[in-house]
Amino acid sequence: MTATENPEISESEEQLENTASSVVDEGDVAADYLEELLDIADLDGDIDIEVRGGRTYISIVTEEGESDLSLLVGKDGEVLDALQELTRLAVLNATGERSRLVLDIAGHRASRAEKLRQIAEEAIAEAESSGAAVHLEPMSAYERKLVHDIVADAGLHSESEGEAARRHIVVSTL
Repeated sequence: MTATENPEISESEEQLENTASSVVDEGDVAADYLEELLDIADLDGDIDIEVRGGRTYISIVTEEGESDLSLLVGKDGEVLDALQELTRLAVLNATGERSRLVLDIAGHRASRAEKLRQIAEEAIAEAESSGAAVHLEPMSAYERKLVHDIVADAGLHSESEGEAARRHIVVSTL
């Protein structure tokens, strides 16, 4: 029943239901795709799906001593980033909708997020004590978003500079 069929259901509630449904579909499609990938690679792993803030987070984990998933992470997460994009394409192909899902394998993104928090906090402290702008190492768009949020929460200013693989964040007290 839609909002036009039942005036007690608001359009925003209907949109929220449709969004929640599409996020669940997105997670199911992504999980199926990743299950097939693990089967092809003859790797064991459990797939966990979580929805936070309207975004699907998928994690592939193993028990200690089981399959080594480090090959799926690659150097500096390069393989992980590629797998995330392939998974997003599989979701687009199946649903017709672009996906913003985040894929984590063997806790790589979670540990990287903690490292980025430390980097951001050090840059914040340096910018506050010196008053000078602090340039961080180049990082992916997702990683820059995490750092921008940390800097904003601390009440400082950050912006991205550079292009392509050299894109990085500058933290300042502006």
